[in-house]
Amino acid sequence: MARAMYEYTKIVLQKVSFNKELFKKELQKAVNRLLPYEVKELVVWLKEFTSNKPELTPCLALVENTKRSF
Repeated sequence: MARAMYEYTKIVLQKVSFNKELFKKELQKAVNRLLPYEVKELVVWLKEFTSNKPELTPCLALVENTKRSF
C-alpha cells in the first residue's frame, strides 16, 4: 500500500507542477505522508523532475531540509 502512495504522490506532483504554490503544498503533504525511505526516493525523483523546471527547484530544499522524527 505504501508503494501506491509514493506513485500517487509523483502523479499529483506532476499534475500541479504548473503552479509553484500548489506544488509546495502537495510536496509538504507528501513529506508528512510517506515513509522515510520513500522521502529519500522522492528527493531523487524531484532532482530529475525539476532539472528542467527552474521555478520548482527551490521546492527541493523543502524536502531536503525536513527533519522527520521516527
